[in-house]
Amino acid sequence: MKNNNKIAIVSASLGLGGAERFASLLGLMLTNLGYEVHNIIILNEVNYQVYGKLYNLGEICQNDNVVFRKIKKGILLKKYLTENKIEYVIDNRSRPTIIREIFTQWVYNKLKVFYMVHISKVQMYLSPSVFFSKIVYKNAVKIVCVSKSIEQLVNVKYQIKNTKTIYNPLVFQDFNAEKPNNLPEKYFIFFGRLEENQKNFTLLLESFQQSQAIKQGYHLIIMGDGPSKDNLIAKIKKMFLIEYVQVLPFHEDVFPYVCHARASLLTSRFEGFPMSIIESLAVGTPVISVDCETGPKEIIQNNFNGLLVENNNENALAEAIKKMIEDEKLYQTCKNNAQKSVEHLSLTTIAQQWKQLLSEK
Repeated sequence: MKNNNKIAIVSASLGLGGAERFASLLGLMLTNLGYEVHNIIILNEVNYQVYGKLYNLGEICQNDNVVFRKIKKGILLKKYLTENKIEYVIDNRSRPTIIREIFTQWVYNKLKVFYMVHISKVQMYLSPSVFFSKIVYKNAVKIVCVSKSIEQLVNVKYQIKNTKTIYNPLVFQDFNAEKPNNLPEKYFIFFGRLEENQKNFTLLLESFQQSQAIKQGYHLIIMGDGPSKDNLIAKIKKMFLIEYVQVLPFHEDVFPYVCHARASLLTSRFEGFPMSIIESLAVGTPVISVDCETGPKEIIQNNFNGLLVENNNENALAEAIKKMIEDEKLYQTCKNNAQKSVEHLSLTTIAQQWKQLLSEK
């Protein structure tokens, strides 16, 4: 009897980052819905919890040379999908190269495939070639975008219509969690992958310094890991902020750190549907964010659950930080509205949207 309840979630890794956090939560949702979930990762990085089975190609192929390793992973992936009688594949990876995508089409063959698009730079997921993408992805069951703005970009740029927006889910947490011992009394927080090209820590640090928050006893906590960590620490030292800006390693359970912050900060040059914003609001912490191309404006209601400012505007962001400190009425309004503003993104609600999508084909 044909088994249509087996789903493979194919990700670059389950390491750090919003797309990786999403993959973990997607595994949880689908497992709760009764599907047999197979998590397949290309790189040997696991930081988030795994729900279902794990097939770690990065670990299996780690001793092979680079060229052979890539080919071997594709062959093993195809074999795994066939042997486990997988019917649905949710491809959570970035897919920017044409050659790799041609190989991927051979791997997936006639399986029912859903392709994720996580950021506004849609060419990182659907290839820079519009012509190629229109041919390859027209047979996908759906291109699933994590924000309406991203879906619109895909529709306009690639003329692809088999698209669907499903927001990233969140798990509501107790925002009365005990405060960790290593934190200052008053602070703002950034949490996420430490990557300057996307997250723009230069803007974050300069705006925090300009806001004069330090004079009012506030510190800045930056939590995460990534390729820009050393440069970030060097910049903090260069700006003489070492006493006021603390860089902490990644924590899977970030909520005790977030719920005691005055607000969380986002300064990204681009995003998709940032997990840090919705996870912050879910524990009752307001958000101050730049209005980058996609994501924040679909979540933040200015002066209701946070503050939304012009991107790359150091003065505007500094004023927003200052306002969140000095305007107690505004702060309490944003704090009181934070959690209810993201109730529509609960794990249960988003799981039902995935259930409906999977049942359509």
